[in-house]
Amino acid sequence: MLKKVKAFFSRITNRNKEQISKQQVEEPKIIKALNRLSLFMHLILSFLVVFLVELFSRRNIASTYTFLDGHTMAFLYNAFLVFCSLLLVYLFRRRTFVRVIIVGFWMFLGIVNGCILSNRVTPFAYTDIKCIPELFSMTANTNYFTAEQAMIVVLGVVSFVVACTVLFIKGPKYQGQLHWIAVPVAVIAMLFVGIPMTTQAAQNTNILTGYFANIAQGYENYGFIYGFSCSVVDRGMDKPEDYSEETIQTIEKKVHKKRKQQIKKEKKLAKKEEKKNANYKKQEKENEKPNIICVLLESFCDPDEIKFLKVNKDPIPTFHKLEKNYTSGYLTVPVVGAGTANTEFEILTGMSMQHFGTGEYPYKTILKKTACESVASDLADLGYGTHVVHNNGGNFYSRTNAFSMFGFDTFTSKEMLDITKFTPNGSWAEDGIMVPETTNAMNLTTGTDFTYVITVGSHGDYPKQQVIPLPDYQISGVEDEEKANQWTYYVNQLNEVDTFMHDLIQEVKKRDEKTVIVFFGDHLPTMGLENADMKSNNIYKTKYVTWDNMGLKKADKDLYAYQLMADTLNRVGIHHGTIMKYHQTQMEQKNQEHYQEGLYELQYDLLYGKKYAYHGEDKYPASDLVMGTQDVELETVSDAMDGEKVLLTGTNFTKWSRVYVNDKKVNTKYFTGGLLAIDRKSIQDGDVVVVNQLGSRDVIFRSSNPCVYHENMNLPTASPEPSATAETVME
Repeated sequence: MLKKVKAFFSRITNRNKEQISKQQVEEPKIIKALNRLSLFMHLILSFLVVFLVELFSRRNIASTYTFLDGHTMAFLYNAFLVFCSLLLVYLFRRRTFVRVIIVGFWMFLGIVNGCILSNRVTPFAYTDIKCIPELFSMTANTNYFTAEQAMIVVLGVVSFVVACTVLFIKGPKYQGQLHWIAVPVAVIAMLFVGIPMTTQAAQNTNILTGYFANIAQGYENYGFIYGFSCSVVDRGMDKPEDYSEETIQTIEKKVHKKRKQQIKKEKKLAKKEEKKNANYKKQEKENEKPNIICVLLESFCDPDEIKFLKVNKDPIPTFHKLEKNYTSGYLTVPVVGAGTANTEFEILTGMSMQHFGTGEYPYKTILKKTACESVASDLADLGYGTHVVHNNGGNFYSRTNAFSMFGFDTFTSKEMLDITKFTPNGSWAEDGIMVPETTNAMNLTTGTDFTYVITVGSHGDYPKQQVIPLPDYQISGVEDEEKANQWTYYVNQLNEVDTFMHDLIQEVKKRDEKTVIVFFGDHLPTMGLENADMKSNNIYKTKYVTWDNMGLKKADKDLYAYQLMADTLNRVGIHHGTIMKYHQTQMEQKNQEHYQEGLYELQYDLLYGKKYAYHGEDKYPASDLVMGTQDVELETVSDAMDGEKVLLTGTNFTKWSRVYVNDKKVNTKYFTGGLLAIDRKSIQDGDVVVVNQLGSRDVIFRSSNPCVYHENMNLPTASPEPSATAETVME
């Protein structure tokens, strides 16, 4: 019996060998030759792929040649990565098909990066994939992808998929023998041993770097393929080598010791002041804290800082007045042209983005699952009410989640605002609406408040055609007509932002409450600025200015974004919070390397570690964030006299109000903040009606009180006629 089984398998084996032998004979000579030279062909192909990817990314043959000439070893390393990826073809018989897929993948990434870099400074990174919903939500506002670029990419992808399908069906197959052990082992060894060892050697010899202080410069110096690969592999934060409970305790002791020294010094200064001034009264800092308002000025740049740009008159007089009379300075931010969320993260947490992986967006990664101590949670500990006001979408950058993780009480986003005025290009809501909304948020509490305000008025995209017929502010120094139109639009929008700053300050003055306001630019605009264009010689430097009604001394200093709130709190006598106290006591030490090492340790401990700083407790859990500060009230649900519509009256309706009938969303027409309408056919007698304020992806932010609909309850007027303010939402 055993002999028969052996004979059976022997016949099958011999038959397979005969078929393979026959197929090999039938295989064209050119294919056989290419198979023998495949490794050499892959090497040549790798060089070609890297060259084309860099050409797509740089959009300039001269710049691509400069990279090859000035960073030849980095170019070779990028080719090595492509070569290693091509080794995967040896695991399949359809080698041509797999080869095309791999090459197409790298080429696609290069094209996408080129499209993105044509409209912003920050190159394409892995985390951008997590921001695709935000990218689509901004298509009406910006041209990070123009319609032409998007069409080319879509057509290219469709064509590529069709070609690959045909190739898979009719393409050639490798007819030789597959080695199921030796080849996979060799490929795996190259991918998981060869690449790491080569990368480490390249980093040790300064051919590459393991950290990009400037991601745009990093991609430019070391190549897109290496940069993008770093963004895939290097995410989150690496555990510090000496991370332990003892290390964190040592840092905490150092902070405590320095704070005691500061207190002693402050008491001496107070005594001297009392002797100089008989009317001097010691400020009761711990008992009477000021309101704190922190305002993010989207894409804000002082035109005076741009060497080539001239403006016929000052478009930002309020900003310059504050700069002259109150504490101000340069602010180094982690991004250029885009990436507001990362500057915001540094401002609110005091944590530095340089300690995260390449292209990281904490809002889209760690904050999805981990609460994070912030200036909001620190001030909440002291009894502050904490609020956010923003005239853009609440789900943009996953902000509703992030602000909950930061411990904020309320978040008033555009979905809660009755926005009727927009910027001249129609892309963004005017910032003026946030002046009353800021005071509304502060009115929620009887005590002090921390309010974070985010503007959008000066956000890109900036139109290349003239959209302001007679601009008050005219520019010179720009020869290209389209660029001149963009700068003219931008400068005039800066004046609108400046007006918002003035109006906010005037409104706060009326409250007669101690208040400090901090205004800062989150990044420079997406206008192709370079270091040489700026008086600061650094496109990562914006500015901040302050205002207060407490008589604080002007104390100008240049700061990093992650230091701004710690410095502000320090000036008003607030010394609370793990990261905030660390900056207040350590940021001015001479050994900045030790300062950054301590910050790295604390960041890791609070976000990824065992929270030794909190003695292992979850000291700052996420808050139950409330969207908006004003109730949505539904007063009546009545038939219109024409019988075709049902009208809903109430208060605090917005363009994002949607009517739900028996928990089912129906088509809604917005007329004003007090009037909505739905089709009569969508509702029946006795149905329960609720008005919900919806964010993107139909997330319900806030709901009105329910009302029961009864037929033939007519309003004394007919259905309102559609107007410029009416908006029909087709669901």
